[in-house]
Amino acid sequence: MSSATLSRPASAGRTRPARDRHVTDFIQLTDEVRAAGLMKREIAWYVGRMVRLGLGFTAVGVMFVMLGQSWWQLATAVLFAIMCALTGFLSHDAAHRQIFASTKANAWTALITGNLFVGLSHGWWMNKHGKHHANPNKIGVDLDIEAGALVFDPESAAKRTGFAKWFAARQGAFFFPLLTLAALDLHVGSLRRVLDTTHAMPHRGVEIALLVVRLIAFPIAVLLFLGPVFGTAFLIVQELALGLYFGGSFAPNHKGMPLVPKDVKIDFMRRQTLMSRNISGGWLVDVGMGGLNYQIEHHLFPTMSSRNLKLVQPMVRAYCAERSIPYTETTLAQSYMIVMRYLNRVGLGQRDPFECPVTAQLRTR
Repeated sequence: MSSATLSRPASAGRTRPARDRHVTDFIQLTDEVRAAGLMKREIAWYVGRMVRLGLGFTAVGVMFVMLGQSWWQLATAVLFAIMCALTGFLSHDAAHRQIFASTKANAWTALITGNLFVGLSHGWWMNKHGKHHANPNKIGVDLDIEAGALVFDPESAAKRTGFAKWFAARQGAFFFPLLTLAALDLHVGSLRRVLDTTHAMPHRGVEIALLVVRLIAFPIAVLLFLGPVFGTAFLIVQELALGLYFGGSFAPNHKGMPLVPKDVKIDFMRRQTLMSRNISGGWLVDVGMGGLNYQIEHHLFPTMSSRNLKLVQPMVRAYCAERSIPYTETTLAQSYMIVMRYLNRVGLGQRDPFECPVTAQLRTR
């Protein structure tokens, strides 16, 4: 791909630019995927998934009541966190309009499950996640790589001084401890957004009410039932476990993949594929990550049921191989090692290992 490829407009009577061929090729792949029936709704499967989640919460609730004031409630707290995370994956699918044909039904499903079970504002998340899907790993656009406790690009790391600079150089070692705070970060971000009336938000009142139930009423009920000692321990453990599980499921998908400079434009296929990483591991990883371990396929077909992502993978892999597009897949353990090394190297200001491959290619021509 040359610089002319990225900027030269199509003209009548001339060969179509490479970027237009990329679009045509991807449309052909999409047609093949539709013909295979992989874009159809899987409502029955999702209903079964909802029933299983309901039974899971019921079992955890029974366990909670029967154990009473006991340190075994810490195990209940972990199980509760797992159920909340699994419900979060369902909310994610609904937000991507994967479940119902009705946009409204999907939106309300995502809003209720996300706010009530995860403590995550649907409106805030849609704004943040939408920007991520449009431009994954693009500096200054993708809010998932915005500098915070961690820095994901060398320029942000270079601006840090004192303890922040020391921490950035070693941030990979703090990766897992910081993941335990991921749920708390989501709660804080959600509350800030729903209470910020300077930004429009549909169904703000409903979101606030559901967040109050999850983040205020639920903790109060736990404290009243278990008492201050066991209740506080339960709430802390479930919050840390939820953060670790949720953060540990999303981080491997893009962290450590190439960054895209803000002024660089890439065709859709490469924009979604080169910046994403799949996680292998069989059915356990499929279930545990809610299907998001097929991150490349999810980014290419965001409205596809997570059930079908595994089925479309061979088609996407073959498509990439035919066009020499890198297709990244690794194990969960290996992905964590990659992310931790990446964070440390970024914190030290090393740039080249994470340069956008398209930009690097253009600079050599």
